[in-house]
Amino acid sequence: MDISWVSNSIKSPALDSRHRWKVLGVGVAANASVSAAATGFPTTAVWVRSAYHLSNGQLGVVLGALGLGVALSELPWGVLTDRWGDRPVLLTGLLTTAAALIAMALFATPATASFAWLVAAMCGLGLLGGSVNGSSGRAVMAWFGEGERGLAMSIRQTAVPLGGGIGAALLPWLASTHGFSVVFGVLAAMCLLSGAFAWRWLHEPPLAQHKPAPGKVRPAQGTPLRDVQVWRVVFGIGVLCVPQFAVLSFATIFLHDAARFGVTAISATMGALQLGAIGMRVWSGRHTDRHGNRRAYLKMSTVVACASFVVLGLATALGAVHLPVLLAAMLILAGVCVSAWHGVAYTELATLAGTARAGTALGMANTAVFVGFFLTPLAIPHVLALGSWPLVWLAAGVCASLAWPLFPKPARA
Repeated sequence: MDISWVSNSIKSPALDSRHRWKVLGVGVAANASVSAAATGFPTTAVWVRSAYHLSNGQLGVVLGALGLGVALSELPWGVLTDRWGDRPVLLTGLLTTAAALIAMALFATPATASFAWLVAAMCGLGLLGGSVNGSSGRAVMAWFGEGERGLAMSIRQTAVPLGGGIGAALLPWLASTHGFSVVFGVLAAMCLLSGAFAWRWLHEPPLAQHKPAPGKVRPAQGTPLRDVQVWRVVFGIGVLCVPQFAVLSFATIFLHDAARFGVTAISATMGALQLGAIGMRVWSGRHTDRHGNRRAYLKMSTVVACASFVVLGLATALGAVHLPVLLAAMLILAGVCVSAWHGVAYTELATLAGTARAGTALGMANTAVFVGFFLTPLAIPHVLALGSWPLVWLAAGVCASLAWPLFPKPARA
């Protein structure tokens, strides 16, 4: 049993107040290091396809395998987080993920790995990396009060585009100049560094900080697995992530094959997309904390995301591939619009479940998210075979619209 909270609970309130930002920093670092692999690695898709001699269909399987691993492990990790605590789960996940990446640097390079081995390695990486999401999210919910949780969770969720942005800026260059052993080694070093931060600063808060604000959070009633309202938000999150994964997994292929972008232009476009997503996630958390309108914001986010992908699909059909700057701008806009809502949705979900069961609820959500991460790269090559890139982006817009009825209606005044 972890009793570190006992010694920490005798510290002054001021120290506890300052320490919560360190806990948030640990959550950001942990998620960014894993996200650099999960959403950063797909930015090397052009070089993966070439170096490992893969077809588009095989590439989709490789990119989807990591999502499958996370989808299979998220819920068990979330349940273990609620049972064991944030610290042991997060440390275990970061250290074992680093070990897996080191093994991949040695045995999953183009010179040493078959297609089947590469798929298995990516799936194993996802199984271990799935520990980070629920444990870091539960820690943030425990340390921050209701009036700050939207901002705190949104800042934590900036780790996904932050890690993806680091990956977009660094990994394509490493893959094209130094090879994939260096790519995997750099990702392992990031996980080890985040593990050191977690070892130093992550512990349970004083018990008083676990108490919800009166009237703000409904009491937890059993497991979130039996809560219909929690499941609706879970499915809404999962569906709305599908167009996001369409961008993250195949945007580099789209830019390379359809618009003839080179490595610098691809990295710049994807990096700008991730930076825009970071800014919007922070703004959305702060905005919904101030106005208490998380549910209304989620509803509007689905409409905006749907519209942005419909416009991207129509523009591509009308010849925007011949205007590369315009095309990149529209892709960035669509990617930012479909990434801005994450922190708000996760805050609403964890609030519905209650802090004591937040690990399980977040694990449920991330299971749905990474099922989409697995299926989306598998589906896109088939959509391309049936139609073209405009059809891919229009289908992504339709998926975004399906989340609208799933998110809860705003409460009446």
